[in-house]
Amino acid sequence: MRQWSFFALCLFATPLAGQAPADSVPGFDARMAMVPMRDGVKLHTYVYRPAGHPEPLPFLMMRTPYGVAGGAPRYFRAYLKELAEEGYIFVFQDIRGRYGSEGQFVMNRPLDPKGVDESTDTYDTVDWLLVNVAGSNGRVGVLGISYPGWLAAMAGIHPHPAVRAISPQAPMTDAWMGDDFFHHGAFRLSYGFEYSASLELSTDQSTPVPIGRYDTYDWYLEQGPLSNLTTLLAGRVPTWLNFTRHPTYDAFWRAQALPTYLTRLTVPTLTVGGWWDQEDFYGALRTYETLEKLDTARINFLVMGPWNHGGWGRAAGDSLGRISFTEKTGAYFREKIQAPWFAYWLKDKGRLPFDEAMIFLAGANRWQSFDRWPPTAATKIWRLYFADKGGLELAPSKSPTGFDAYVSDPAHPIPYRNRPIQLTYDSRGSDWYTWLVEDQRFVHNRPDVLSYETGPLTADLTIAGPITAKLFASTTGKDADWVVKLIDVYPDSLRDLSPRMGGYQLMVASEILRGRYRNSWSSPAPLVPNQVTAFTVDLHQQAYTFLKGHRIMIQVQSTWFPVYDRNPQTWVPNVFEAKESDFRAQTHKVYRSTRYPSHVEVQVLEQ
Repeated sequence: MRQWSFFALCLFATPLAGQAPADSVPGFDARMAMVPMRDGVKLHTYVYRPAGHPEPLPFLMMRTPYGVAGGAPRYFRAYLKELAEEGYIFVFQDIRGRYGSEGQFVMNRPLDPKGVDESTDTYDTVDWLLVNVAGSNGRVGVLGISYPGWLAAMAGIHPHPAVRAISPQAPMTDAWMGDDFFHHGAFRLSYGFEYSASLELSTDQSTPVPIGRYDTYDWYLEQGPLSNLTTLLAGRVPTWLNFTRHPTYDAFWRAQALPTYLTRLTVPTLTVGGWWDQEDFYGALRTYETLEKLDTARINFLVMGPWNHGGWGRAAGDSLGRISFTEKTGAYFREKIQAPWFAYWLKDKGRLPFDEAMIFLAGANRWQSFDRWPPTAATKIWRLYFADKGGLELAPSKSPTGFDAYVSDPAHPIPYRNRPIQLTYDSRGSDWYTWLVEDQRFVHNRPDVLSYETGPLTADLTIAGPITAKLFASTTGKDADWVVKLIDVYPDSLRDLSPRMGGYQLMVASEILRGRYRNSWSSPAPLVPNQVTAFTVDLHQQAYTFLKGHRIMIQVQSTWFPVYDRNPQTWVPNVFEAKESDFRAQTHKVYRSTRYPSHVEVQVLEQ
């Protein structure tokens, strides 16, 4: 959800009247103004206009909770560089209750038909700009990454007539279902605690998160049940209190979820996401999918690249961690996709840079344009069945009783990345940004991780579209988490050309399901001990080529700490109220028999 620590930069400055901001940018006239909203609250706003530009220009607006001051020069050097060269009047604004703006901050403020919300604040800001800033052509575009991406999407709900193009990028679309705070019922502990505390302990993120260990794995384990963290925060973080009161997918979460409000599509929309986005991967795909059902004018567009959270906005994009993509995908996006897309809608210039979906196929390391996403033409479903001795086969097992078992112990949870696990946004540096591409061999031989693997592929295999795990499993307890990973195992022969990559296990897709939500997100139910139960784990989508000679692996585990909280594995109505005595080790079994054929489904693209 947070775009770099500099997403405090998510904005710059300039109205016509008001004082000049301190962070000037060569070639721009900059001013600051307090823009009035319909309820009298004033929002801190910067406007940057190209100096001496002779022709009317469109506005490009970004709104943020992270602070507009101090970031303009840096932002124009990267994310907005090509757009600045094209020529726009840039508008940056602190949202309500944050930094220089008045009012009260509400995380993912729900739409309010009778009051104010992010949609009305955007509308009122556009109204003000058209009257108070000279030299515009009367058109407005809105864009942003992460929380500002969600704000960009809100600009398309009851939009101002002048809003002609929006680009929600890594939008936090549904914070319970699959974005920042929960994934399919499992609570994102370290991220939820650290993000909400950093945002709400002070209005300007000046109060440090109260964590006293460098390796946060140790610190979170020492805290014990979630209720101890509630006591630690002492009611000072409203979002944390909402976590504790709303552990299920209830009306509270639905009121914040973007799809709740996406009932029509009138503004051309470019949704952007990264295949290894550690914060809001779900949001981009879900936003595009929701809008696609409403798209009768072919104005819904999608870009998915080989990036982490916001990686297209700040770097060349030719690598992520130790994974190389051979070309500068971030630079390509900014120059060849984003800049011409906005110029087409806001300046009537050129033509659209692709049909509908521009997708990067990692592994093969190339872009491909699709007329719809996921593709339906030239595809087929492959089912990868768990087999004995850790095999992964295209045919189900003939064994009548096959299964694999492991003990899942909440006292010894599996770390989600190599330790030490730094603070999410540690100023000294953090591996949070690349953990989704870490080599999974650090957990491969743990007794509480199951691994199933194909032989070496005899030809390249490209998947494009949904990935779904169908597990048949049992537990001695009354609840269990199921983590499923789809992994590309590099051949050992790579050690000759790239020694550090020989045998590398790259996590291509992954997701978690809390077992109590297997039948309903809003009405959880306990598992029946020792009863085989069907679980469907949605790993969402990917576009990826497993190269000839590589192997495909599936890993299954039940803890992923501390990015996800520990499941007590006993029945407690609300995990935020669990006691230390509720946490117990349990034996889990994953079946691979004729009757219970656990497998993972992938959609294969026939080239």
